[in-house]
Amino acid sequence: MRLIHRILLTCALLLAASSPALLAAEAGQVTVRAILVSASKDPGKTDRSLSKYESTLRRILRFESFQQLGSGSGRASIPGEGKISVGQNQVLHFTTESSQDDRIRVQLNWKGGSHTFMRTGLVLRPGVPAVLGGPTHDDNSVYALIVIAE
Repeated sequence: MRLIHRILLTCALLLAASSPALLAAEAGQVTVRAILVSASKDPGKTDRSLSKYESTLRRILRFESFQQLGSGSGRASIPGEGKISVGQNQVLHFTTESSQDDRIRVQLNWKGGSHTFMRTGLVLRPGVPAVLGGPTHDDNSVYALIVIAE
């Protein structure tokens, strides 16, 4: 399972670093949006609310169907801290460390209740989604987070 997390993290870093920015962060502040997703190997329909992310999710996660479980956003100064409740008793804590050009360096701490699912650092470009793979849940699907700086 750790190998899958490392592969997903590497893919997220490559995606975040290689895509052009769509929006510039406001001077000294950033909004971070997070979407909680359930990814399944079982064929099925993908939630329409995820249609603009479906190709990215398929490429990075290599699953067959995706359902949105929740979402939220938080705003923080650069440098600063924020918290996003994404649903299913899961929270994404983020710390902005710096901003250079249109890139924003953040530290992420994804938690579900008292369990930490992932701690990682990313360089986000505004408008460019990064995808984090998480743990499995009861029906053998996998949690994932789409993280977007705006």
